[in-house]
Amino acid sequence: MAKQNAPSCERNKQPILDVIALYFSNASKVLEIGSGTGQHAVFFAQHLPHLIWQTSDVVENHGSINAWISESTLFNIQSPVEFMLGRDQWPPINVDAVFTANTTHIMQPQEAKTMMALVAKHLPKGGVFCQYGPMKVNGEFTSESNQAFDLKIRSEGRGGIRDIGQLKEWAAGMTLSAIHPMPANNFLLVWFKD
Repeated sequence: MAKQNAPSCERNKQPILDVIALYFSNASKVLEIGSGTGQHAVFFAQHLPHLIWQTSDVVENHGSINAWISESTLFNIQSPVEFMLGRDQWPPINVDAVFTANTTHIMQPQEAKTMMALVAKHLPKGGVFCQYGPMKVNGEFTSESNQAFDLKIRSEGRGGIRDIGQLKEWAAGMTLSAIHPMPANNFLLVWFKD
């Protein structure tokens, strides 16, 4: 499979890096849930050379991820493991940080709930989870464009934009430490394992 390119990844990679660099400064190995095209993984691994970036996704996306990795010649990024929430077991690897971008609103509610519980279960004490994407706040959309986007993805069978309060309920064992407003009506949530 050829290298895929998502324009949104190009637009948001630097703002995301600016935030996760703070929280992953002491991390040694990060699991990315839903590596998608592979763009984010390569960009972040390149700029965070102190850690190992472990990619993961459904098999259909592995070709593009591996194409990005091969072209990069980086030594601190690992080929994707197969991981689909609700179907696959947590990968048999030890990590002290987890990252995901633009996955929570794609997942069905039960899958998103499972993700929060699994991250809380498998992070070590003090481990960090950075979660990026559109979110609702107190049950409200933060923009008309997000509301329209939610309608669109739900009509396509996706789960829809989740509320930050709902994610907190599902994240037993983790504390929401910071909420960073991001460009294009997104947020980056930072969770720490209690």
